[in-house]
Amino acid sequence: MKLKLAALSFAMFATCGAFAQATDTVAKVKASGVVTMGVRDSSGALSYTLGDGKYTGFHIEVCNKIIANLEKAAGRKLEVKYQPVTSQNRIPLVQNGTVDIECGSTTNNATRQKDVAFLPTTFVEEVRIAVKANSGITSITQLNGKNVATTTGTTSVQTLRKNERASNIDFKEVFGKDHSDSFLLLESGRAEAFVMDGAILAGNIAIAKNPADFKLVGEVLSVEPIAIMIRKDDTAFKKVGDDTVKEMMKSGEMAKLWDKWFLQPIPPKNTRVGYAASESTKAAWANPNDKPMEDYAKK
Repeated sequence: MKLKLAALSFAMFATCGAFAQATDTVAKVKASGVVTMGVRDSSGALSYTLGDGKYTGFHIEVCNKIIANLEKAAGRKLEVKYQPVTSQNRIPLVQNGTVDIECGSTTNNATRQKDVAFLPTTFVEEVRIAVKANSGITSITQLNGKNVATTTGTTSVQTLRKNERASNIDFKEVFGKDHSDSFLLLESGRAEAFVMDGAILAGNIAIAKNPADFKLVGEVLSVEPIAIMIRKDDTAFKKVGDDTVKEMMKSGEMAKLWDKWFLQPIPPKNTRVGYAASESTKAAWANPNDKPMEDYAKK
C-alpha cells in the first residue's frame, strides 16, 4: 500500500509539474528552445499562408515581435514552429500546450476568457456581409431565403441572428472549414452571402480571381475586439506580450504595420486590401486593454 501511495504521489507531483510548466511559457521555451505559433491559412491580411510552410501577415509580424522579447525573457534563441489552426481547434490547442501563442483572427469574448487569455486588442473589427457585386443584395433584410456562408467555429452568424434587423429573416447557414473555403462557397454561387469579420472578407476579396466581382454591403452587424491568444494564468508570458503590444501601440509601430498590411500592396499578388483602421481601432491603440466583446456591446 505504501508503495502504491508513493507511486500515486509521484504521479500527482509529475502531473502538477507538467501543468505548471504548460502554464509558464517562459519556462517551457527556456527548457525546450522551441516556441509554437498558431497560424491561419486564410485569415485575410492578419495571417495567411504563402505555401511551402511559410506564413505572413499583420498578426504574424506582431507575434514575431513578441517572440523576440520572449527570447530575451528566456535568455536564449528560440526556434519558431508554425502550427496551422482552425476556428474549431485553436482554443483547445492553446489550452493543451500544442500552441504557445495564437496569431490568427480571434475575437476576445467573455466565454473564451474562461478558457484562455488575450493580449491587448490589436484592432476592433466590424462584422460585415460580402456578396457578389451583381447580386443586388445591399442589406440584411435581403438575406431572407438565401444561403449564408460562414466558417465553422466562428461567431459571425450567431451575431447576425442576434441583430434586431434579422429578427424575421429565415436564411440557411452553409459552413466552410476555413475562411478560404467559406469564400469559395460565395464565389461558386453555393452561398449568396458570406458573413465574417470585415478585414477577413476584404482580404479574401483582394486575392480573389476577380476582386471587382465582390463587395461589402449592409449594416455593421457587431463590433468585436480581435486579439492574440495565449494560455490562461500564464503570468510571465502575458507580461511579455502585453508590454510588447503596448510599446508597439505607443511608438506608432502598430499603426505602421496596419498601413503595411491593409493599405499597401501585399504578397503574393501585390494587391491592396484597402481596409483603413476604424476609429474604434485607433481608440484601442490609444488606450490598450484586453476587455471582452461584451464590454463593447454595453456602449
